[in-house]
Amino acid sequence: MDSVIAPLGLFIPLSCNNNKKKSYYCHYNSNHILNISSKNKIRFSVPSSAGIFNLKKFTAVSFRYDHRYRRGSSDCLRRAVMDSSNSASSPDMQKPKIVTGPGGYVLEDVPHLSDYIPDLPTYPNPLQDNPAYSVVKQYFVHVDDTVPQKIVVHKDGPRGVHFRRAGPRQRVYFDSDEVHACIVTCGGLCPGLNTVIREIVCGLYHMYGVKKVLGIDGGYRGFYAKNTVHLDPKVVNDIHKRGGTILGTSRGGHDTLKIVDSIQDRGINQVYIIGGDGTQGGAAVIFEEIRRRGLKVSVVGIPKTIDNDIPVIDKSFGFDTAVEEAQRAINAAHVEADSIENGIGLVKLMGRYSGFIAMYATLASRDVDCCLIPESPFYLEGPGGLFEYIDKRLKENGHMVIVIAEGAGQELLSESIQSMTLKDASGNKLLQDVGLWISQRIKDYFTKQRKIPINLKYIDPTYMIRAIPSNASDNVYCTLLAQSAVHGAMAGYTGFTSGLVNGRQTYIPFYRIIEKRNSVVITDRMWARLLSSTNQPSFLCFKDSIEDTGDEEQSNQLLENGHCGEEDSLISKR
Repeated sequence: MDSVIAPLGLFIPLSCNNNKKKSYYCHYNSNHILNISSKNKIRFSVPSSAGIFNLKKFTAVSFRYDHRYRRGSSDCLRRAVMDSSNSASSPDMQKPKIVTGPGGYVLEDVPHLSDYIPDLPTYPNPLQDNPAYSVVKQYFVHVDDTVPQKIVVHKDGPRGVHFRRAGPRQRVYFDSDEVHACIVTCGGLCPGLNTVIREIVCGLYHMYGVKKVLGIDGGYRGFYAKNTVHLDPKVVNDIHKRGGTILGTSRGGHDTLKIVDSIQDRGINQVYIIGGDGTQGGAAVIFEEIRRRGLKVSVVGIPKTIDNDIPVIDKSFGFDTAVEEAQRAINAAHVEADSIENGIGLVKLMGRYSGFIAMYATLASRDVDCCLIPESPFYLEGPGGLFEYIDKRLKENGHMVIVIAEGAGQELLSESIQSMTLKDASGNKLLQDVGLWISQRIKDYFTKQRKIPINLKYIDPTYMIRAIPSNASDNVYCTLLAQSAVHGAMAGYTGFTSGLVNGRQTYIPFYRIIEKRNSVVITDRMWARLLSSTNQPSFLCFKDSIEDTGDEEQSNQLLENGHCGEEDSLISKR
């Protein structure tokens, strides 16, 4: 099965048996690409005029549906899986590089410039003459070094999926004097952005002697708006002490052809793209276009999301800082609630689709009585509801603290379909303010229905926790990510994201980063630890619990079998 990247806004004309033509649209934030039941099997063929990266005719088409997308997604890409077993493979398609070995070993390798540009010259790595590295016993990463995705395995089970280990290689594919690098930041802010920028610049300059580094101002739009900033170690010397990004950022603005034209016109041959899942998806399309043109350009991603919702990697940079800063708001809410009769402190934290910040901040605080996240539905009234639990805690303790993620309870407060379909420039669903809404509902319930006076204080630090500089832990992490990205680009790797997997820096193919969203598993031990800490109810009836358990078992089974999701085939068997 060959994977084809389907960019935003692509219509795929398909001809079926009954001579009718249908078009399907790949777009942001869809739950699945095609809304067709797996029972309705229809045979399709893709004509050569479809224009999907100049593909030739395919005998069959199927679209992969991952049940883990059921809560929606902001990915700017989906993968259309096409069966080309009976047709010639298109030279414009980039196949996943899969290497297998004994014992069920699987390496999901990343692309290399030599895959599509033959006879590239190589050069000795300048690090071998770098005095700073003279104390290192082993300068370079061995070519066969890989990192397992799962470190917990059964004795008779397969070794599983591995990723290429990050680090400097003995030979590099760029002469230092010919390197012209650029850095761009996209999407929302996150602690550590400036640290990553600084360490990319300093890594290129001090480790490899690269002098030409540009900053693209204002996100993807900056490529074709001709906004650039010269970067060198002096310019970026102390930017890690500031929040935000010195390059500016924006959402949307991704025009693949204009961006690649700009890269080609400027003579840029290393592109470092810092952003979340949507941004990394855009980077994947840029890489595909660069590869199609045969350009010697390395495209490297550094994953960034304050919600920690990027899959595969251990965590995203800035997450520790965000959790630490959230503690200040929770502590303030606890002081306010504890200082008055029937006091309730309500804190809203970031977490559009994934409640990691709220969960970890709650576990770290130990002052929180209830944590509400998008992955765990809840209800307000009735037995076992939120109001009943608040009443119970107020009677027992006289006060309580509630932490709620911004994406929690959206189905309860959305009263119109239109409000659920509005999106921002990145394709993310525009959320209503659940904090203000639930604050008012709690006040109305206790003062009007129960006739119990309460004192509720609402604290919203959502944007405060992402606008601060990164803490010491995240600064170190950002340094490792940035330097690993530089090593990979100089070694000729491209089309990858630099990320931490099981405590080791790795190079991960773009398609693994954008294929799904990382989310809190409410049938997992970590969520159980939170419930034990807060003593809150699960807000799940018995049936819901069984269904969630079944989904998780199915998800684990699919992962162990090496598949990323269910596949709803549109092909009837011959």
